[in-house]
Amino acid sequence: MKKIIITSKAPSPIGPYSQAVLSGNTLYTSGQIAINPLTGELVLENIKAETTQVMENMKEVLAAAKMTFDNVIKTSIFVSDMHDFKEINAVYGTYFKEETAPARETVEVSNLPKFVNVEISMIATK
Repeated sequence: MKKIIITSKAPSPIGPYSQAVLSGNTLYTSGQIAINPLTGELVLENIKAETTQVMENMKEVLAAAKMTFDNVIKTSIFVSDMHDFKEINAVYGTYFKEETAPARETVEVSNLPKFVNVEISMIATK
């Protein structure tokens, strides 16, 4: 059985997908980009601000499923320029405990939705 997870505290989907799907005890999130859910505007001042908005959006999606970053077992990070990785990683790292950090891959891609610089998705378990 799957349960659709949705919260107004994260950006609404911009296509035919859910913010997240809970299947049993496993949560699969869609990728989050740096849309401020209050204004609907992109946060693109710099890569740190952009990554922070992505992670704050993800925090709200996790919370809607009654989870936290402690529940995350795998993340996927998509970046438009691998030169931004150091700054993205610095922000990302503030949301996880190093000793229990999830598995992760980071992939450079040619374009992302709305031509943002970073998109992150997660898998979490209860």
